[in-house]
Amino acid sequence: MELEASMRKSVEATQRTFNTIRTGRANPSLLDKISVEYYGAETPLKSLATISTPDSTTIQIQPFDGGSLGLIEKAIAMSDLGLTCNNDGKVIRINIPPLTEDRRKELCKVAAKYAEEGKVALRNIRRDGIDRIKKQEKDGELSEDQSRDEQDKVQKLTDRFIAEIEKHLAEKEADILKV
Repeated sequence: MELEASMRKSVEATQRTFNTIRTGRANPSLLDKISVEYYGAETPLKSLATISTPDSTTIQIQPFDGGSLGLIEKAIAMSDLGLTCNNDGKVIRINIPPLTEDRRKELCKVAAKYAEEGKVALRNIRRDGIDRIKKQEKDGELSEDQSRDEQDKVQKLTDRFIAEIEKHLAEKEADILKV
């Protein structure tokens, strides 16, 4: 069923977005959203450098091209992550400071916003599916009862995926709030 596949992709996209929210530990996926102005084109950071975590509080970025070091540093500084870079001329190291209680609550709100965006995407998919079913009913391809049954199936599918996003949100909030 194509509707289910679309909804699954939406949940996976929401999950990837959750991974960009920082917790108290260093995680290379924090930098997934960062793109660098490289030779006039916006290029994802992970295409320009090797990103690793030598320990639980440090992210290390080793650019493939040494000339892009300053550009990468600038892109990270301009991002909304609030991280500072240490550049030694060869690699960039980012120390992940422990989160304050206020910052943890703020990040929970950001996670909730991402979850809501995911739910809106699911609802849009549901609306399109139900519109398609109503059109089939109007065109005489489905009876009224069949149409109602199909719409119920779409609603149940939507409810299932919304519950999945809620579960991922609860896990992320627990991860953020864990000291």
